[in-house]
Amino acid sequence: MPSPEKIAALEARMAGLGITDETLTEKFIQGSGSGGQKINKTASCVYLKHEPSGIEVKCQQQRSRELNRYIARRELCERLEEKRDGKKSARQQKMEKIRRQKRRRSRRAKNRMLDDKSKHANKKNMRKGPGPND
Repeated sequence: MPSPEKIAALEARMAGLGITDETLTEKFIQGSGSGGQKINKTASCVYLKHEPSGIEVKCQQQRSRELNRYIARRELCERLEEKRDGKKSARQQKMEKIRRQKRRRSRRAKNRMLDDKSKHANKKNMRKGPGPND
């Protein structure tokens, strides 16, 4: 359960973005996925839709419905700010960075990297003196 200060801060943020309870459609649906019977029996998954913008958020991160409501509202605020400001959120930037890191190297870049490695290995081998058995 989030603290009252966090809830108040989120409500102020929502008010600043013009999000009210009248503009939100909120549903509680049964969760799915791993977690066994408990997750499949309780309706702790929160679905939010902001009618004016059409943004939909679904949250099932925690077992608690109240915590999922808080997280879903926070996510909705982030998405609305992204849309309003036209810039990418920290979450999107992190995802793109990971995508760039996982992207396969071009053949030229791979060859250059391997050449540098072999040059470094040669340099280290040249530093070695004759061994004790030589």
